Amino acid sequence: MSSSAPAPPPSTPPRRRGSGAGSGFGSADAEALLAALTPAPLLPSPLQETDDEGFARLGVRLLLKRDDLIHPALPGNKWRKLAPNLRAALDGGHRSLLTFGGAYSNHLRATAAAGALLGLATTGVVRGDELAARPLNPSLARCAADGMRLHFVSRADYRRRTDPGYLAELRGRLGSGGPHAEGPGPFLIPEGGSNALAVRGCTALGHELRGRTDVAAVACGTGGTLAGLAAGLGPGQRALGIPVVKGGFLAGEVAGLQRAAFGGTRGDWSLDERFHCGGYGRRPRELESFAAGFAARHGLPPLDGVHVAKLMYGLTALAEEGAFARGSTVTAVVTGRG
Repeated sequence: MSSSAPAPPPSTPPRRRGSGAGSGFGSADAEALLAALTPAPLLPSPLQETDDEGFARLGVRLLLKRDDLIHPALPGNKWRKLAPNLRAALDGGHRSLLTFGGAYSNHLRATAAAGALLGLATTGVVRGDELAARPLNPSLARCAADGMRLHFVSRADYRRRTDPGYLAELRGRLGSGGPHAEGPGPFLIPEGGSNALAVRGCTALGHELRGRTDVAAVACGTGGTLAGLAAGLGPGQRALGIPVVKGGFLAGEVAGLQRAAFGGTRGDWSLDERFHCGGYGRRPRELESFAAGFAARHGLPPLDGVHVAKLMYGLTALAEEGAFARGSTVTAVVTGRG
């Protein structure tokens, strides 16, 4: 069972070079188009010293890796994960993107924004067909405003999102018709943007932190950022993932993503599953209070409640437990904004 919500017409797609309708972008074209984004992505992202009394009392230095400042429309790990996928889509002559997410998915918002900036049609397959009859929440409204077609499916169908037969069905049904019908059909980006391309893109995050920290910590939804971060860090550094979903499946996902990207596991990484606060999107009052206090103390914009608030909550608890050695440096990757 599924239904779609119409979206405003997407902006005119970029003109493709070459002879005939089937010709696509080359690598130079893709790089030039991405380089023309305004404003240009801020890379490397700033590394911010944070004078946090709780960490300082324990002899631990806390840094914030401000990936949320990379680009106003494509912040954080969304840029790092989407950019290589966008290059691949453009190189292959694709003029539309098809991806997946929940009702509050930052990935859907970033994909819609990328499509609007680059002139690509976008379709988001959204978990929960009951949402089709309700007013759009702010996240989905932003997607629609950027031209994304929202296709709502039942939770049972959403669980089939990696099934090749179901994907072929979706691509055939959602990728046909309209001005974007020519060419190879929609380019598929998985939930959260996490695939081998994205993992390789996220290795740059680890490279930027080489020699700067002992522990690099990141919130995990699908595991792609952690997989790339760990692979990019240097000897003696470790990556820590704080899952924002429950279920205990992310270790296998991270390992699988690293095998797909590099042929085997890479880096020193681990997960602490205790801080999801009941599951994805769950924001208990205690978490909200913590996030507001942390942002106020450090002059930060509101913390992303789905990911970053849980990351900082978890790191604070781990520091109190003595998980970080006195004299060590811990860096929290701020992957998005509230």
